[in-house]
Amino acid sequence: MVQHGFYNFLNWFDERAWYPLGRIVGGTVYPGLMITSGSIHYILHSLNIPVHIRDICVFLAPIFSGLTAISTYLLTKEIWSAGAGLFAACFIAIVPGYISRSVAGSYDNEGIAIFALQITYYLWVKSVKTGSIFWASITALSYFYMVSAWGGYVFIINLIPLHVFALLIMNRFSNRLFTSYTTFYVLGLLLSMQIPFVGFQPIRTSEHMAASGVFGLTIFVAAFRYVPFL
Repeated sequence: MVQHGFYNFLNWFDERAWYPLGRIVGGTVYPGLMITSGSIHYILHSLNIPVHIRDICVFLAPIFSGLTAISTYLLTKEIWSAGAGLFAACFIAIVPGYISRSVAGSYDNEGIAIFALQITYYLWVKSVKTGSIFWASITALSYFYMVSAWGGYVFIINLIPLHVFALLIMNRFSNRLFTSYTTFYVLGLLLSMQIPFVGFQPIRTSEHMAASGVFGLTIFVAAFRYVPFL
């Protein structure tokens, strides 16, 4: 991708993978990891910092593990307190499973995906608290990054609707919740479908149906609650 460009990367047919069949790389991988590395390489070279793409790939996971600790702190602080956030950041820093995926030289999807997961949850909590379309849109963009990075994005698109559904059951429906979820769902759906490997799965597969059902439920509740019936 660094040598030949983004579109050539997406259209690249790798005849040495799954030999002798080969594969079209753009349609069979989550490109977020490679796009992140390539973007960092492009930015550094634009600033006249000549760093080899190999070195960026080697140190990408450790850098993002630090960002994961920061995002975990922000999430826990938003939910509870700054002290709890510090404890949570310390705990995520010593999780063996994540350490194995975030050491130098570990170039795998989880290296950036856990950060995307945590920051998306933080932004979601922020958007629900404020009821801001801006924060909900940023949450959708973060979700889009998560979709591009790892198949574990289904955790987000199931847990956030579950959170909304729980609030509905607890009779805690509000304009802030309605604005946040409808904005996040619509933008997140449209953006996630731009990843070639995902395509139309968000509107066809069962693992996305919870989000669609909760979206319809919120529309119904909002209409029943706010639209006057004659």
